[in-house]
Amino acid sequence: MKSLKHVAEAFNQEEASYALRNFLDAFYASPNFEAIEEEPRLTAQIFNDEGHSDAYLAAVAEHLARHHHLPLPSWSLNPSRFLKKPHFGAKTFKLKRLLLADSPAAFRSRNLFVSADALTRA
Repeated sequence: MKSLKHVAEAFNQEEASYALRNFLDAFYASPNFEAIEEEPRLTAQIFNDEGHSDAYLAAVAEHLARHHHLPLPSWSLNPSRFLKKPHFGAKTFKLKRLLLADSPAAFRSRNLFVSADALTRA
């Protein structure tokens, strides 16, 4: 995957997590602003997920930009990329408490609660 825009386009052709993992592998090999600069299409209607995917892609862009000292893509601050209700990457109360503490700031600010290593690749 060349960019997050390409990741969103691939969502209906392959599993979303697979597309994102491929993108992250390429990005970590060569971090660059061009990979996060273009706004991905909104996917909430495709997945009927209340915008979780849209917020997640914006959080990925912000997290990568801040971690690699790149400019913050303006599209990532679009209100449609923030959730109104919290969304957890876990079901149990104990795991939700852990995610509240561990989620990277770019995810927390969008009401997404994931593990601290959600974007880590081996």
